Amino acid sequence: MHFSLSDYLSDIVANSIEAKAQTITATLKEFDEIIEISVVDNGCGMDEETLRKAQDPFYTDPSKHAARKAGFGLPFLVQATELCFGSFSIESKQGIGTSVSCTFGRTCIDTPPLGGVVSAVTALMTMDGDYELEFIRIRDGEEYSVKRSELLEALGELETAGSINMARTYVNSLEETI
Repeated sequence: MHFSLSDYLSDIVANSIEAKAQTITATLKEFDEIIEISVVDNGCGMDEETLRKAQDPFYTDPSKHAARKAGFGLPFLVQATELCFGSFSIESKQGIGTSVSCTFGRTCIDTPPLGGVVSAVTALMTMDGDYELEFIRIRDGEEYSVKRSELLEALGELETAGSINMARTYVNSLEETI
């Protein structure tokens, strides 16, 4: 279940990682009236039929989730944006990648809280796989970005508790600047 906007961001980026994307750009922007989330990847992408099915809650890619018969991530996201005076779009080309973008009305009472951005970004940066993730955060005219490769270069690895904690501390310090 998704309780925060950070949960939605995490779900979309996890889909990109599972789709074997080598590069992923995730952006979280806060404006006066809206909050925007976008994720662009160069993963395996989807053909038109799979793209249509991906928005059906009673479909999940059997190669990704053999034990599950449903995939609620994107359908819940679409529903949430509709309830919150927002928008949703997804574009995908098989063999090229996928782009997901959504907005939420900031003043809508049904808009989920932002949630733990630092925890979400740290968890995504430390997921298994060979991928580059760039996270871009914009709020009130201020911004920062962090790349997985930068964390790996500085820390050597993102598997041990000590390295994960240092990555979290670094991302938190960036979050505090905006």
